[in-house]
Amino acid sequence: MTTTNFLLNLTVMAVLITTVASQQYTNHTVGGSMGWLFDAKNNISATNYSSWASNQTFNLGDYLIFNTTTNQTVILTYNDTTFNNCTTDDASDDDTFQFSGGNSEFGKSLTIAVPLTVVGPNFFFSDAEDGIQCQRGMAFQILVNHGLGLPPSLNQPPPPPYVAPPSPDTAQSPPVTIAGGSPSLDNGASSRLTNLRFLLPSLLLCLASVLV
Repeated sequence: MTTTNFLLNLTVMAVLITTVASQQYTNHTVGGSMGWLFDAKNNISATNYSSWASNQTFNLGDYLIFNTTTNQTVILTYNDTTFNNCTTDDASDDDTFQFSGGNSEFGKSLTIAVPLTVVGPNFFFSDAEDGIQCQRGMAFQILVNHGLGLPPSLNQPPPPPYVAPPSPDTAQSPPVTIAGGSPSLDNGASSRLTNLRFLLPSLLLCLASVLV
């Protein structure tokens, strides 16, 4: 290998290493400093979320951080019809999900982190106030790229479906084992019949000798 080729290979390797090192998972704060909020006084979203999203690059394993309050909702759907309708009324459990911070008291601040786990179009909106918030700007679409792929923490198989334990009324009693094997009602009769079959030829020979 010539010195020129060697240096060229080193340059290519350096570029590849730099490219890989520059790729990492990112937390995107939705709306920037404006957060995920609805201005009820002016009946409009706090900022233009579609414009915010257009300036971001999203990859698998990234998180969207929603700094919001319990006055808004965070809905993720992969169904553009659900997104356009601004409601989850006819949504499927397989393609639409609502995230919450565990606080149901109205007007409380909370932060909700949503992982990006599906490549392609992802739609977000707030369906609060019967979809009015969504219709007035609290909605945006993003395109999720593959990037580095899912990290191990997000690349886990789903848990097995829950199976309710049987109720006391339907639960069966455990089998009872009786020492000495399974009982049989005709064990004695079968034994006597077997003995009789062995003795019958001898009795017939004796009878024949007497008659002769």
